[in-house]
Amino acid sequence: MVQKYQSPVRVYKYPFELIMAAYERRFPTCPLIPMFVGSDTVNEFKSEDGAIHVIERRCKLDVDAPRLLKKIAGVDFVYFVQKNSLNSRERTLHIEAHNETFSNRVIINEHCCYTVHPENEDWTCFEQSASLDIKSFFGFESTVEKIAMKQYTSNIKKGKEIIEYYLRQLEEEGVTFVPRWTPPSITPSSETSSSSCKKQAASMAVVIPDAAFKEGLSGDALSSPSAPEPVVGTPDDKLDADYIKRYLGDLTPLQESCLIRLRQWLQETHKGKIPKDEHILRFLRARDFNIDKAREIMCQSLTWRKQHQVDYILDTWTPPQVLQDYYAGGWHHHDKDGRPLYVLRLGQMDTKGLVRALGEEALLRYVLSINEEGLRRCEENTKVFGRPISSWTCLVDLEGLNMRHLWRPGVKALLRIIEVVEANYPETLGRLLILRAPRVFPVLWTLVSPFIDDNTRRKFLIYAGNDYQGPGGLLDYIDKEIIPDFLSGECMCEVPEGGLVPKSLYRTAEELENEDLKLWTETIYQSASVFKGAPHEILVQIVDASSVITWDFDVCKGDIVFNIYHSKRSPQPPKKDSLGAHSITSPGGNNVQLIDKVWQLGRDYSMVESPLICKEGESVQGSHVTRWPGFYILQWKFHSMPACAASSLPRVDDVLASLQVSSHKCKVMYYTEVIGSEDFRYGRPCLSTADGPCFLFLSLSLCLRWRFC
Repeated sequence: MVQKYQSPVRVYKYPFELIMAAYERRFPTCPLIPMFVGSDTVNEFKSEDGAIHVIERRCKLDVDAPRLLKKIAGVDFVYFVQKNSLNSRERTLHIEAHNETFSNRVIINEHCCYTVHPENEDWTCFEQSASLDIKSFFGFESTVEKIAMKQYTSNIKKGKEIIEYYLRQLEEEGVTFVPRWTPPSITPSSETSSSSCKKQAASMAVVIPDAAFKEGLSGDALSSPSAPEPVVGTPDDKLDADYIKRYLGDLTPLQESCLIRLRQWLQETHKGKIPKDEHILRFLRARDFNIDKAREIMCQSLTWRKQHQVDYILDTWTPPQVLQDYYAGGWHHHDKDGRPLYVLRLGQMDTKGLVRALGEEALLRYVLSINEEGLRRCEENTKVFGRPISSWTCLVDLEGLNMRHLWRPGVKALLRIIEVVEANYPETLGRLLILRAPRVFPVLWTLVSPFIDDNTRRKFLIYAGNDYQGPGGLLDYIDKEIIPDFLSGECMCEVPEGGLVPKSLYRTAEELENEDLKLWTETIYQSASVFKGAPHEILVQIVDASSVITWDFDVCKGDIVFNIYHSKRSPQPPKKDSLGAHSITSPGGNNVQLIDKVWQLGRDYSMVESPLICKEGESVQGSHVTRWPGFYILQWKFHSMPACAASSLPRVDDVLASLQVSSHKCKVMYYTEVIGSEDFRYGRPCLSTADGPCFLFLSLSLCLRWRFC
């Protein structure tokens, strides 16, 4: 497996030339890097005007590895080849390095870059990327990988310290300024040749190898290894090391790399709303910084948020009055670490009454709004306290808890809420303080604890009776001034006291079922199932040519092919029976087929856009400007993968789903709209991208139509 590393942008608040003077002091050896024994210059090239300087060194490293491993490998030192390409005119330094020792067994590539800060020419930026691929190593592949990663991360941490050390050394020597490169003086007799030199120098980085051959450099010495290059993009696309420390906390180099790579993947592939950096980091922490696992659960969560419009829940949903009166929970200041504090008087809450009066879905939506508010408060407290705050503390008072709270439908609702929160709000609970736990609590804990993640359970602190008032109790986590009055504190707590919900507010099972359905179908999106041999199709009738058909869909499961067809005649309406060939009813969405089997492509209907293959988890937005009136058919078709390509292991959710439905099934969630040509003022149509003017107009029209903004 190839291990990759990508650094954040490190900013030195010094000019590029001064940084270069400090950097050169690392050679031929650096006492601050004990493993760096020494280096020899192998090849060197300088342009006539002095703007380009390429130097290649062979570096000798004493790797901290077990003596037995060195003996088996038959080496005491490891050699690397490093090529530095300095362009003083452009003020850039590119560093490429690869291993010479064991190059047929282990492939290590590194690429570093020093550049001028895009917003301040007196500052310098540094980026670094690397890859490690161990083909074979005498059966010690895993050991070598651990040693290599350990050595590399330790050197990354020292990188900035070393530059700053030599900057201080230069300052002690009285060197605080290094002039920029300037072109040689031009004489009238050489004006023509000088002009030609300028043109050549501008592209010197490209022609260096040819020029270097004349100086004696070999082609092998100057050929660039296939090192991963830092991501090219605008400053807003990249994460600054100081920003990470200020707003996200102290991360190890490998943790920073995981965050940057996952964030980059989202920017390149996800067409919807990109989560905030804090939220991406939560998913990584929830999966111990395994990028593949974090990416999977995050994509599922993003689809879930979009389907249920969770991003707008605080602005568009008002909790029913019953919740406001009888739900005994609310926000209450913050703990000693600056985390928002949520107080829940569970023992005083009538869970059975709330479920009977509101239903499970209303309670779930209310809990989601609490979590969304918690995320907002974390951002505010990060700014207020000047340090990263990404989670909150929950204080649960169990006084009054009894067998009534073990009512089976209530426990079922609680377990579902826990499941949804665990999946979509990972690592948001910093600490859970459970106070005044009664004798019945172990029974409830036995039922609930298996559904709680191990990392989350370690954050639980449970106090029986009045133990919370003693040493190691509440005062260790919450300031005395904000302990609620019902816990013998001095602060008046505005959290509702709860109480029994009047039975006159209870609703029938039918009413609750209809209400639950309404809560989660208040969405502009529709869902559909796509089966092998049974695509899902929708009909769009166009009266005026040059109208614009827009779409926005998510592939929730499986891979599909998206097509658009045009026909002059209307297809026959689908049959009513759910078992017929034209209509399939399933719990996960409808399936409708409109194109009759006797129709022939090219005679009865035509394809107006090239087929688009969409992978599971992708969000796709686009549009098509119609050329003719008539009937347009949007089709989502099952995409069959070659047998050899299906090598990845199935997910647990997919295995469970396969027990209930056919494995040849995909799910899509879609929305379509037709916009008149007179209302469409932006660029050309696009089928698969959402970053053009077309999507801008679509987004604006959605905001205006449903008042989301």
